[in-house]
Parts: sequence; C-alpha cells; structure tokens
Amino acid sequence: MDRTVVLITGCSSGIGLHLALRLASDPSRSFKDPRLLPEPPVYATLRDLRAQGPLWEAARARGCPPGSLETLQLDVRDADSVAAARARVTEGRVDVLVCNAGRGLLGPLEVHTAGAVGSVLDVNVTGTVRTLQAFLPDMKRRRSGRILVTGSMGGLMGLPFNAVYCASKFAIEGLCESLAVLLPPFGVHVSLIECGPVRTAFLEKQEGVPGGALDGADAETRVLFSCYQRHLERIFREAAQDPEEVTEVFAVSLDLSKIAFPSLHCSPLTLFYFSSWHLSSIDVL
Repeated sequence: MDRTVVLITGCSSGIGLHLALRLASDPSRSFKDPRLLPEPPVYATLRDLRAQGPLWEAARARGCPPGSLETLQLDVRDADSVAAARARVTEGRVDVLVCNAGRGLLGPLEVHTAGAVGSVLDVNVTGTVRTLQAFLPDMKRRRSGRILVTGSMGGLMGLPFNAVYCASKFAIEGLCESLAVLLPPFGVHVSLIECGPVRTAFLEKQEGVPGGALDGADAETRVLFSCYQRHLERIFREAAQDPEEVTEVFAVSLDLSKIAFPSLHCSPLTLFYFSSWHLSSIDVL
C-alpha cells in the first residue's frame, strides 16, 4: 500500500498553517497507514514563499519531525503555478487535497471596486476550481482521493457587509455538493468544512474599504457599517474559535468512517452572535 500524500493550499497563516502543523506532527499518524514509515511530508503551499517564516517557526515550536513538512509555491490565481506545484510533488500524486486558500472583502457592496470583487471571486471560487482541475483527474484515474474544502458560515447564511465573500462561499457550497454526489463512484470523497470565526489573522488580512471610498455610501449605510464593525470585533474577541479546535475537525474528517451525517462544527455562542445580528436585521413575515 502506498503512503498518503497530503497537499494544503493557503498555508501562510490561519487554518492552513495550523492544519499543516497538525498533520505533520500527528504522533498517531491517524490519517495515514501507520505501517508505512518514513512518511512523505505534508506539502504546505503558499502564494509567496517569502511568507513561510511563521510556518517554520511554528513547526520548530511544535516539534514537527524533520522532513515531515515541505513548502511549495502555489498561487491559486495562476493555473501555471498550480501545475508547477503539482509537478514538484515527488511522489507523483496527491491523496489528500485541502483547498483552503481564500480571502475576504468587507464593506458596503456599492463601494467595492471591480478589481476587489474580482480578486475575491478569483481566489475563493475560480482558484478552488483551478486547484481541483489540476489534481482531480489523477484521483479519478486512480479511483482514490480525499478532498477537503474550507467553507464558511457565510456559505450557509448571508452576512451583512460581506455580500461578495458570502457569494463566493455559497458558490463553493454548490461546487462541493455537486462533486460530492458525482465523485464517490470514482473512489473520491469531498467534505466541505464550514467554519465560523476563527482566531487567526483573517479579519486583519481581508480586504476592506479603501480610505475615502466609504464616502460613496449613504449616511445611513455608513452608520450601519460602523455598528457592524464593532459587532464583528466583539465576535472575534469573545466568540472566535481556536484554530486548533477547527483543524481537529479537518483531521477527523479525513477518516471517512467517522462521518455519518453532515454536522455544524461551531460553538453555539458563535452561532448566536452571528444569528442575533442576522435575524434582527430581517423582517420576518
């Protein structure tokens, strides 16, 4: 039996970084065949390899075994970059693909530039499609593969001032549901992990409204946006989940025998914080 090869996109920070460390340092090798050692590395990919410092620093702090982790350059916006990363996987195949790369966009819809909107859709939707197109044919040919995709509660319900981000995550929901029906006869299984707010740098790194652009919104919307920003900061301060808790859900999801039915993996407090704003802002007829 061949060894399991894992590749994760978007590992410069956040869920991708923590998941790469979680799998690389897994003492039980629960997601692999324990009889086959030494194991291949977990391939942690980044758009810009100059950003890999925090990953290696965290790997040393966590005590990841030598050779358990390898970084590759992969920009999901560039099909050639995705193909080049695939070619650099020395085992010649990927058994577990984690499509995690993503970005956010916060603010009133009417003030977003076409470039900002296109960038989010290119990374979150088209970038995921590019990655799947690169690795899925070989999985189908071998009749074996596991795909995990990082989703969001923003793909379950629309969130204020996150219209483009939610649109991208709803698209990912449809993409994964379609593939989940089609691929099992090929021995390929898809899981969509829909995360709530996670204590990472995602909030700080997401695109916001450039200085002065908010003037393009009406006064009432500007007030609502200011209130929502404070609400969002409180959510991340008081209800965000620890990334280790979230990556454990990913790790468990690699074992198909433990997945019986879809389940919601976020704390009740997190769901309450989101739904309280969501429901209070909608007329119930």
